[in-house]
Amino acid sequence: MSRVNFSDEFKCDAVRQITERGYPVSEVSKRLGVSRHSLYAWKKKFLRSSGSGSEDQAAEIRQLKKELTRVTEERDILKKATAYFAKDAK
Repeated sequence: MSRVNFSDEFKCDAVRQITERGYPVSEVSKRLGVSRHSLYAWKKKFLRSSGSGSEDQAAEIRQLKKELTRVTEERDILKKATAYFAKDAK
């Protein structure tokens, strides 16, 4: 059996299918013609190397949650103001 060298882009895409899209390893393995062992090894490699990315994602999530809270409060204030002025108009 010949040994095939896959590009890092191919490996990363295969790992994304498992981690982000939620496909089972066995399905991705069959579809791409890669052993399950290779997929697990690639997953371990790419998840370890992207460790600093998770810190960036956590910071972004915190910032987005803070912004969501602010926008939700603004929306609620506008709803109350609309109801107040609609009541006065009658």
